[in-house]
Amino acid sequence: MVFDLSKVTGLGDYTKKTESLEGHDHPDHSRTLYYKGEKAFLVVNPHTLELRCDSKLANLLKEKYESVMESRYFGKGGIEIVPAGQLDPEELNDLVRLSYNLTN
Repeated sequence: MVFDLSKVTGLGDYTKKTESLEGHDHPDHSRTLYYKGEKAFLVVNPHTLELRCDSKLANLLKEKYESVMESRYFGKGGIEIVPAGQLDPEELNDLVRLSYNLTN
């Protein structure tokens, strides 16, 4: 999956780190973590996006969309999204901005 963070407006400074998923050396088996300071605000996995989210909004999104679930990386403080077309690109961008702003 390709997610272009440069198309998301309204973000301040961030850094990026790519790491191989456990037991894999192929680039398709890696994830990219985006950090605001020392804390991640976005994880781009091969087939999903994970980000921080307000708990009430997370519950609403999980009820409304089958492609939204609790984040494995952030736990109850985040959501994991399979970008299967249920959320449009602008909604995804809004959620990334929210995650960035929620990250201290």
